[in-house]
Amino acid sequence: QVQLVESGGGLVQAGGSLRLSCTASRRTFSSYVMGWFRQAPGKEREFVASISWNGGSTYYADSVKGRFTISKDNAKNTVYLQMNSLKPEDTAVYYCAAGRNRGWARPNDYDYWGQGTQVTVSS
Repeated sequence: QVQLVESGGGLVQAGGSLRLSCTASRRTFSSYVMGWFRQAPGKEREFVASISWNGGSTYYADSVKGRFTISKDNAKNTVYLQMNSLKPEDTAVYYCAAGRNRGWARPNDYDYWGQGTQVTVSS
């Protein structure tokens, strides 16, 4: 099994930046598709970004293209989400997830989830 722990959330003004980190429990993290999802109060959990196990392919929701970047460091068992030009509508709990190559952008494609980290963007 894989355990995931997110960090890096917080409060930031519109136009600012944050970098989220997700660290896995063991080196087999490198064999999984990794994704970021977010969920705002009263809304469904939505896809943000994903990255292939070897880091060769990345995928983004249209709402974050050009602003967010997903990356990973297999030596550190860590995946990152760099968030720039943040908007109030980016406010949500952000979740890291790991899956065994079933898909890229649906919650049911993923097997393991972190506890979530709050991102709040003020006007």
